[in-house]
Amino acid sequence: MLRSIRSFSSTSKMLKTLKIGLIPGDGIGKEVIPAGKQILENLPSSYNLDFEFVNLDAGFELFKKTGTALPDKTVEVLKNECDGALFGAVSSPSSKVEGYSSPIVALRKKMGLYANVRPVKSVEGIGRPVDMVIVRENTEDLYVKEEKTYKKEDGTKVAEAIKRISETATTKIAKMAYEIALQRQSIRENTKTKQLHLKPSVTVTHKSNVLSQSDGLFRETCKKVYDVNINDYQNIEYKEQIVDSMVYRMFREPEIFDVVVAPNLYGDILSDGAAALVGSLGLVPSANVGDNFAIGEPCHGSAPDIEGKGISNPIATIRSTALMLEFMGYPEAAAKIYDAVDANLSENKIKTPDLGGNSSTQEVIEDIIKRF
Repeated sequence: MLRSIRSFSSTSKMLKTLKIGLIPGDGIGKEVIPAGKQILENLPSSYNLDFEFVNLDAGFELFKKTGTALPDKTVEVLKNECDGALFGAVSSPSSKVEGYSSPIVALRKKMGLYANVRPVKSVEGIGRPVDMVIVRENTEDLYVKEEKTYKKEDGTKVAEAIKRISETATTKIAKMAYEIALQRQSIRENTKTKQLHLKPSVTVTHKSNVLSQSDGLFRETCKKVYDVNINDYQNIEYKEQIVDSMVYRMFREPEIFDVVVAPNLYGDILSDGAAALVGSLGLVPSANVGDNFAIGEPCHGSAPDIEGKGISNPIATIRSTALMLEFMGYPEAAAKIYDAVDANLSENKIKTPDLGGNSSTQEVIEDIIKRF
């Protein structure tokens, strides 16, 4: 697992108190965010970390009650009081709801969280070997949500959406991807465990054969960042992949991919699809990362079909909690969490229904904590 490439603070022998914002959001977010809180509360004292928590609001359910999906107070507290945060899930209505827009998308923009980092790694001995990180640009592409619908002269409707790719945002996400690749290689060189990748690589994913200007700019900028910084990146193998063939190869030969960087929409689709390679969206973490803040966010949705049943898989949130700690500059504590999760998965006994088990959310949490 990658270590922190944006060290917001340094590990110290003195007790450090960190304030973490908890934003459950909708659906099972209310059931899995407490898992992250319990994990942090039970970290061994040897890591010299103490935690304070502040509960914050956001989500579609909040919007239906108050008319606001992301209160200004939530953003203000995160910016002025918190060291990091955990976000649970958000319900997304399939049809337009006047005045509503996704609070997590807005939060990424307001907090300057320009990268969504999604590691997908299999447990040794279980399933196909997978060890990739999908680095998704987080602020633009079709997610700028600039759409319009109009009628043609014959009365038929036409809907249009803006796809925005900028050199500035692409430069930042490309640098993030290359830095992650170097950091992952550094870790591989200093561990005795068997590694899937012998050399770092970054695969730039695009559709510039059709979208020659927007995706063309993304592709050209990623390559330019690589070429300009070749002295730093010369040990990284630069690759490119058209997005449709990327999907095909990701499922056929996932072991060939190390770090994948993509525009917002492709990164969203690829990261959710990659979760199928390791068994469940309930296993896959992510972090929304900027230069000064990180929010851990499980990749699953609000899952209304299992809400309130106490069977949601907490592992994606627990891994997202560890990933948040990595980007806050506490990789040793994060590694402890990863090891405990891997031990739970390797034993393959205490598991939620999405993995073929019959354990509750809380039983999985307790099994992981006992492995610290």
